[in-house]
Amino acid sequence: MAVAADGRASDGSDKIRMNPSATHTQEAGQRRALITGITGQDGSFLAEFLIHRGYQVHGIVRRASTFNTERLDGIYADPHNQGVKLSLHYGDITDGAGLRRILEQTAPDEIYNLAAQSHVRVSFDQAEYTADAVATGTLRLLEAVRDYISSGRKLRMYQAGSSEMFGAAPPPQNENTPFYPRSPYAVSKVAAHWYAVNYREAYGLHLSNGLLFNHESPRRGETFVTRKITRALTRIKLGLQENLYLGNLEARRDWGFAGDYVEAMWLMLQQPEPDDYVIATGESHSVREFLDVAASHCGLDWRKHVKTDPRYFRPTEVDVLCGDASKARKRFGWTPKVSFSDLVKMMVENDLELAEQERTLTRAGHVVQRGASQR
Repeated sequence: MAVAADGRASDGSDKIRMNPSATHTQEAGQRRALITGITGQDGSFLAEFLIHRGYQVHGIVRRASTFNTERLDGIYADPHNQGVKLSLHYGDITDGAGLRRILEQTAPDEIYNLAAQSHVRVSFDQAEYTADAVATGTLRLLEAVRDYISSGRKLRMYQAGSSEMFGAAPPPQNENTPFYPRSPYAVSKVAAHWYAVNYREAYGLHLSNGLLFNHESPRRGETFVTRKITRALTRIKLGLQENLYLGNLEARRDWGFAGDYVEAMWLMLQQPEPDDYVIATGESHSVREFLDVAASHCGLDWRKHVKTDPRYFRPTEVDVLCGDASKARKRFGWTPKVSFSDLVKMMVENDLELAEQERTLTRAGHVVQRGASQR
């Protein structure tokens, strides 16, 4: 039997089942939220955050031949049980009719649009799809929302922006910094941002744009550079891997903890008036610095294992991103709680545990399938 790296059987017996027929029944006074992109890093943290605050949470999940809901295992419950707080619905940001149907079924008080093809380097290879999902996908959702509120129904909406929208603009970047996108992903996010602003002004939507700088966690996908580093170094430490291939080590980013950032999303929708907010730590670190900190926790000299691969360089690079979140701090008191060093340590500790599990299972003769972290 194949065994997953987190120790579970990989036959799908403990996986989440969809609840496509879930309706919008709820307890009196209970708020209801709809999350697109719920299976991603941010979506899972946000779902947990909202459930802990008493929300009924609905999430949109793309149909796939393999399970893609591992990050939700900690909060999912069988839909046949009483008092279930999380319901999942098949849908896609590229399917406008499906979005309208889900809106009618769930009748949300708040919508968080996190769905995207969010890998910047991949957006150069899949530019058209990225634009369809990120830019036009947002427009489809806005059109569905426009129709939904036309009968007098009220809702508030959060639109996920990205620090990549600032691109080549000099740091520090804030809400008044002109956008200078340097990738198809960033261009698509800029389009989505202005669609959101236009619909806010044209139709009176309570719609806030969150310009979130890089935010990481043990749940980050393994193709993103931070998780790629911590996953690889911990496996190298235990003899499961020899080398790590990276691109530009001098690129500087403002890295925070995703769990802190989803709180900012929620706080935006609790304000009397909608607005746009930068969410960031105000510190910038290079990929090289991230390697230094991660390797120190592993007791490794990363220079003996890291090799350069030209495939990981972007055609147009973003050199430095560093955000100024003073507006969010003044308006609703948001500040990051997890420091850069603590974030790296958290990710290394998580991935070291996964690597130890992998080594134990491999030595026992099991075929290990690597998957998402459950932390």
